[in-house]
Amino acid sequence: MAESKKIDPFITDMDMYLFGTGTHYDIYKKLGAHPCKKGQKQGVYFAVWAPNAAAVNLITDFNGWNEDEYPMKRLEPAGIYEIFIPGMGIDFQYKYLITTKTGNRLYKADPFANKAELRPGTASVTTDISKIRWSDSTWMKKRSQTDLFESPIAIYECHIGSWMRHPGRDDEGFYTYREFADRMTEYLLDMHYTHIELIGIAEHPFDGSWGYQVTGYYAPTTRYGSAEDFAYMVNKFHKNKIGIILDWVPAHFPRDAHGLADFDGQALYEYADPRKGEHPDWGTKIFDYGKSEVKNFLIANAIFWLKEFHIDGLRVDAVASMLYLDYGKKDGAWIPNKYGGNHNLEAIEFFKHLNSYIHGVFPGVMMIAEESTAWPKVTDIPENDGLGFTFKWNMGWMHDFCDYMKLDPIFRRDNHYKMTFAMSYNQAEKYILVLSHDEVVHLKCSMLNKMPGFYVDKFANLRVGYTYMLGHSGKKLLFMGQEFAQDTEWSEDRELDWSLLADDLHSGMQSYVRELLKLYNEYPCLYELDHEWEGFSWINADDTYKSIYSFVRYDRAKKKSLMFVLNFTPMEHGDYRVGVPKSGKYRLLLEADDKQFGGNSEPSKKKVFTAEKISWDGQDHSIAYPLAPYGAAIFEF
Repeated sequence: MAESKKIDPFITDMDMYLFGTGTHYDIYKKLGAHPCKKGQKQGVYFAVWAPNAAAVNLITDFNGWNEDEYPMKRLEPAGIYEIFIPGMGIDFQYKYLITTKTGNRLYKADPFANKAELRPGTASVTTDISKIRWSDSTWMKKRSQTDLFESPIAIYECHIGSWMRHPGRDDEGFYTYREFADRMTEYLLDMHYTHIELIGIAEHPFDGSWGYQVTGYYAPTTRYGSAEDFAYMVNKFHKNKIGIILDWVPAHFPRDAHGLADFDGQALYEYADPRKGEHPDWGTKIFDYGKSEVKNFLIANAIFWLKEFHIDGLRVDAVASMLYLDYGKKDGAWIPNKYGGNHNLEAIEFFKHLNSYIHGVFPGVMMIAEESTAWPKVTDIPENDGLGFTFKWNMGWMHDFCDYMKLDPIFRRDNHYKMTFAMSYNQAEKYILVLSHDEVVHLKCSMLNKMPGFYVDKFANLRVGYTYMLGHSGKKLLFMGQEFAQDTEWSEDRELDWSLLADDLHSGMQSYVRELLKLYNEYPCLYELDHEWEGFSWINADDTYKSIYSFVRYDRAKKKSLMFVLNFTPMEHGDYRVGVPKSGKYRLLLEADDKQFGGNSEPSKKKVFTAEKISWDGQDHSIAYPLAPYGAAIFEF
C-alpha cells in the first residue's frame, strides 16, 4: 500500500456531510490536532466534535494554560469547533475546555489525538504522524495476495510491559517499542510464530485495565515511546515476515473525566439511556452504534491503525457484549429492540459496515471476533446475513479443553467427548483456537497449574494438550509465557518468569512448543483445510476407557499427511495398536515424552513403522506403537 498522503485538515461542508452520514473514512485527518499552514503562517489546526456544548476553548501549555485566549469557532450544522494557532508546533500539551449548557466546565482530552501525555497525566500532545516513513512494501504487497484461510497462522499474544523488563531501573523498566521489536523479532523467529498480537496499545490511563479501557483511540500509548517508535516496530516485524495484530475495543470506554464519557456535558459517544449505555459489570460506557458520527469515529479508527500503521489485523474485543442488549444485565435493566428481542440491531449493522469496508479496501487484513456465544454466521459475509469477520476465537473449544485438562485422569473417561465436540461444529465458522491471557488471570491458574498430578505430571499433561491443540483444526494462539509453562498467573505488574528456563522441564516445554510450531509451518495439512472436513478425519474418537485420541490431518493434495496419537492418562501402552488410513510407511516425527522435552523416554530408535494388514479402528491396516504415559506421537505418511 502506498504511504498515506497528507491532506488539507481544514473542515469543509463536505467533511461535515460525510461525518453526519457516518462515511467519512479519513475523518481522523480532519478532527484532532494537525500541524499545517494557513496562508503563510505555520501552526496547528484543532477541531473537535462537541454539538451539545455552549462553548469550547483550547487550553495549552503553548500559552501557559490560559483558559480564555483561544476560544474556538463553531461550525454548523455538525457542531464542530475549530481553531488555528499560528506559531505552534509539535510536543505541546493541550485539552479542550468545554462549557456545557448548564455552565459546567469540562477539561477533555482530544478524542482524535495521535499522542497523549504519559500517565498519570491526561493531556493530549501535538504531533505529526504524516512524516513516518515505511520500508515494508514487500510484506504489504504479499499480504494483499495471501489467502489467509489456507495459510499458517500461529499467534503469540503479548503485553509489551510485562513480557520482559530492564532490571534494576527506578522506572518500571519497560522496553521501548524499538527495544521490544528487536528482541521480540528474534524470539518469534526462533519459536516459529507467524504473528504477534499486542494488547494494550491504544492509550489508556490505568495499567490494570490491560488496555481494555481506552481513552486515546487514535494514539499508541506513550508508555513505550513515540508513534515513530511504534512504526519502527511494525516495520521490523514486517521485514522479518511477522504479522502484527492489535486488540481493538469498540465495545465500551471508561468513565474517566478527561475521556469520552458525557463529552460535551451530555451523552455524546454513549447511549443516553443507562439501560442501553452502561455496562453494570464493568462500570463502563457503551458506544451509541445508532449515531452516525459515533460509528464513523470507530470505523475510521479501525482504518487509522490499518492505513497509518500498517497493522495486519484487529482482534475485536467483547463482541458478544455488543450484539446482546441484555449482556450482563438483569431483567428490567435493559431495553429490547423494536421487535422485542435482545439483539442490538445497530451493532449488527455496525459490524457489517465495518467488515465490508475493511475487506474491500484492505485485502489480506484479518478482522477477528472475540465472540463467546453461538451467534450464527460471525465469519460469513454480510450478503449472507453474516457479520463479515475473517475469523472467530473458538471460545467453546477453549472452555472444553481447559475443563478436560484440569480433570484427574481417572475422570477423563467420563468427559471424553469434551475433546471431540468442537469438531462437530468446526465448519460453522472459521476458527482460531486460543489459550489467551483471560485463561491465566483472576485465580484461574497458569496453564501449567491447571494440570493435575505431581509437578512433573503437569508438564507431561501440558505437552500432550499442546499437541492436541496443534493437530486440531483451526489457527493457533498462545499467550506469552505459556510456551515455557509459566508457573504463576500473569500480572501486568512484572515481567514473565524467564528464570524458569534454567530448569530442564521449562526449557524442555519451550523446545517442544518450538518443534510443534516448526511442524505447523512445514506441513500444509495443519492449516490448508482448517474449516473443511476434508482436512480432518478421526481414526478413533471413542477410546473413552483409555482416554486416547487418534486422528489424521490432510492437505489438499493428500501427499504429506500427519497422524496424531494422544494418550491423556499416565498409563503406558507398550504396543498400542492404531488403525491407519492406508498401507505403506509411517514415519515418526515427534514424541511428547522425549527426554529432550522434559519427558521420561529415550528417543525411539524405530522411526519408521510399516502398516500391517490387520484391521483396526475401522481401517484395513494398522500399526503398533509403544505409547508412553501422557504420550503423544505425530507420524507422517
